[in-house]
Amino acid sequence: MRVYGLTGNIASGKSTVARIFSASGVPVVDADKVAREVALPGKPALEEIAQRFPGVLAPDGSLDRKALAARVFTDAAERAALNQIMHPRIAAEVAARLAALAASGEPFAIYEAALLVENGLHRPGLGLDGLIVVTAPVDEQVRRIGVRDGLSEPEARARIAAQLPAAEKVAHADFVVANAGSAEALILEVRPVLRALEAGYRRAPGVGQ
Repeated sequence: MRVYGLTGNIASGKSTVARIFSASGVPVVDADKVAREVALPGKPALEEIAQRFPGVLAPDGSLDRKALAARVFTDAAERAALNQIMHPRIAAEVAARLAALAASGEPFAIYEAALLVENGLHRPGLGLDGLIVVTAPVDEQVRRIGVRDGLSEPEARARIAAQLPAAEKVAHADFVVANAGSAEALILEVRPVLRALEAGYRRAPGVGQ
């Protein structure tokens, strides 16, 4: 089974693009959803997070994601500590889900994750047959973050600045989906990518390095 990575920075519309693929019948494995599941109450990951980051549990014992985000988005060392806890567990669960899809006969699937490039998963030999990067103008990202998360403009720009610049992700992309307009325009951007994947696209040597 072919696996295509889907990534993009905060409020770029990555998840919206994933939903377009899903609505077209393409299976999508969402790393963020997996991350939520592996950090549910009773899971070892949540116990480690609570020990490493005191004060990030809600009164009901679940993870207060907003409190945790406030800690890690402004501190690279804190983000690295969280990644050490989460990434191995996420990777194992994602691998299991992709294996199940392959066993069921799916020709290809999308792996949606914000940190594909940061974690080096875009490189040849690490399982991806192509990389799709979703982009959006920074001012539009700021607007969307304000609407979605209720953050001020400085807070939104700090979240954006904490991520790898979009241009660096685009440099490794097989496909770039520009999300600067309407929902209808985004669908039109995704359609040729979907056709290429359905036709069996595999990256050429040197692409993605």
